[in-house]
Amino acid sequence: MDLRPAVLAIAMLCLALPRAALSQSQNAPPVADTPAPAPAPHHVNLTDLLSLAGPYGTFLGYLVRTDAIRTLQSQANATEGEGVTVFAPEDSAFAAVDGAALSNLTTDQLRALVLCHAAPRYLPLSSFAALAASGPVATFGGARCAVNVTYAAGRIRLAAGWTRAARLVSSVYSTPPVAVYALDRVLLPEQVFPTEPAVAPVPAPAPGPAAVAFLLATWPSLPSGF
Repeated sequence: MDLRPAVLAIAMLCLALPRAALSQSQNAPPVADTPAPAPAPHHVNLTDLLSLAGPYGTFLGYLVRTDAIRTLQSQANATEGEGVTVFAPEDSAFAAVDGAALSNLTTDQLRALVLCHAAPRYLPLSSFAALAASGPVATFGGARCAVNVTYAAGRIRLAAGWTRAARLVSSVYSTPPVAVYALDRVLLPEQVFPTEPAVAPVPAPAPGPAAVAFLLATWPSLPSGF
C-alpha cells in the first residue's frame, strides 16, 4: 500500500496550522490594560500631629477632654469633605488667660471654645489675603464664633469675641485636606465668655547684666563688720 499521499497530506496540514494560528492572533482585538487601583487617601492623625509638632499640649488636652478632636478628625478624613483648618494656640497663649476664667467653664463651654479654633475647610496660607477682604471665616463654633481675618504686609491676624488680634505665628502643617496654624493668643468668643476674661499678669523680666552692674555700682556701701 502506498502511504506517500497520506504522509504528504499530513505534512501540508502541519504547515497550514501555524499560519492560521498566527492570522487569528493578529486579528484578535487588543486586551485592555487593567487600570491600577487608586491610592488610598492619606489621613493625618491630628492628635499625633499636635502632640509632636510643638507647644500645643493645653489645646490638645481640651480637644481630647471634650471629644472635639473626634469632630475635627472626622472632617479631616471625610472623602467628600472640604478639609479642615485648625488654629492652635500655643501653651503660652493659654497661660496668658486668667486660670479662673478657664477652670470655671463647663465641658460644653470648653468644647465650644476649642471648636471656635477650627474651620470646616482647608485654608492654605495663600488664601488669607482674600479671606481678609471677603468677611468672617465660619468655624465649627457656629455663626456666633466666626473669625475675622486681617492681612497686612504679609502678617496674618485673627480675632473673635473679646480677643485682641491673635497673630498667626507659623504654619505647623499645610497639605490638603489639613492645615494647622499656630496662634499666639487664645480666641475668646462672647458666646463662651459673657464678659471679658481677665488676663493673667505678665511677670516682670529679670534685669539684664547691664542693669545688675548699674545697681551694684550705685548701691550704698555696707557698714564695716556687716
